[in-house]
Amino acid sequence: MGVTQLKRKARKNRAISNNKVASIKRLTLRPNIEKVEVEVLKAEAAK
Repeated sequence: MGVTQLKRKARKNRAISNNKVASIKRLTLRPNIEKVEVEVLKAEAAK
């Protein structure tokens, strides 16, 4: 049995996995909004 390297397929598989990792990193980079001042928002909405 001969062993051949499927270079295009390897490149595609690597790109797919790298894109998944990058998208997860992008999603986790977004900071969570923690303390929301309700009174300030109500004042803004009343204007």
